[in-house]
Amino acid sequence: MNSRLLPLALLVTVFAVSAAVPAAAQTSPAAVAKGYKAPRNAFGQPDMSGVWSNATITRLERDPKYGDRLILTPEEAKAIEGASDQRNARLRANTDTSIKDPDKLPECQSGAQGAACGYNAFWTDPGTRLVRIGGEARTSILTAPANGRLPSRPTSSNGTAAGAAGAGRARAQFGGNFDNPENRALGERCIVGFGGTSGPPMMPVLYNNHYEIHQTRDSVVIVVEMVHDARIVRIGGSHPPASLRTWMGDSVGHWDGDTLVVETTNLRREEGLRGPEDNMKVIERFTRVSPQQILYQFEVVDPATFSAPVKGEEAFNFTKDKIYEYACHEGNYALPGILAGARAEERKAAAAAPAKPETVALK
Repeated sequence: MNSRLLPLALLVTVFAVSAAVPAAAQTSPAAVAKGYKAPRNAFGQPDMSGVWSNATITRLERDPKYGDRLILTPEEAKAIEGASDQRNARLRANTDTSIKDPDKLPECQSGAQGAACGYNAFWTDPGTRLVRIGGEARTSILTAPANGRLPSRPTSSNGTAAGAAGAGRARAQFGGNFDNPENRALGERCIVGFGGTSGPPMMPVLYNNHYEIHQTRDSVVIVVEMVHDARIVRIGGSHPPASLRTWMGDSVGHWDGDTLVVETTNLRREEGLRGPEDNMKVIERFTRVSPQQILYQFEVVDPATFSAPVKGEEAFNFTKDKIYEYACHEGNYALPGILAGARAEERKAAAAAPAKPETVALK
């Protein structure tokens, strides 16, 4: 081989190998920290207090076109973030007041259009950048399975999907039927935040992606901006009986060096990732890897819902922003409107239905 082409060939080979080999299911916090040691609080614990944000344009599941590749090239990341910036600029432009038909208005931040656009881009804050851990942009939040996709639900011995009930629970998380207010999603009812923002695991959503962490000697409190939830993690102890279930589960933590490890069980079926079974367990790991970032790692174990463990990683980035009250119920006419709309649709359907023939009793 021409000696002048050898360095180029080696470079191409190294790039091809690095692009083809998927990253490990969980990143080593020490590798990301690169010698950084978190400051200690008054109790000698790694200090994670403050306000943090996990806002990002990185999706939970990976686009299939990336296959098993977790890391984006700098060029790919720049292109994705640039396209997002252009879309945001378009969505935040002044509305064309000459458009009188709401169904012809431009899309809003959520991607909905017209009357389905509950919030325009001015009111939303999903983030503008990809998840970056160790300086590398990610193709997905999920790191396992290797393809970055939620694994298929288990199959029973008769060949049917054993997770069919779980699929129903997942639908119920995002809004079940319209018979009663109890059948609607928790976010609509202002009980916990929508989209899994309260966790566990804690997911980024369309807006209000801030978390305020407070530490004491024997507990850690995570105040969630959306619907002002407060997750209380006890340091040490055991879980209550399985019959006692709470919206965000029962969380017990311990310190593993500089990492806070939290195990959560006793989740209600309306919360958790995609509608949990009774035995779902979530393991979270919080490691402060720099003054500006907490590496947040999670693992969801639910054999009745997923055919394999689900793992993921997010960057919780420090912010000087403050968390203000999220007064979900104040002036909230959405839930009565949702149910009233369903009743109106039922009346409309009943009026359009053909009349049933009268039955005449024979003498």
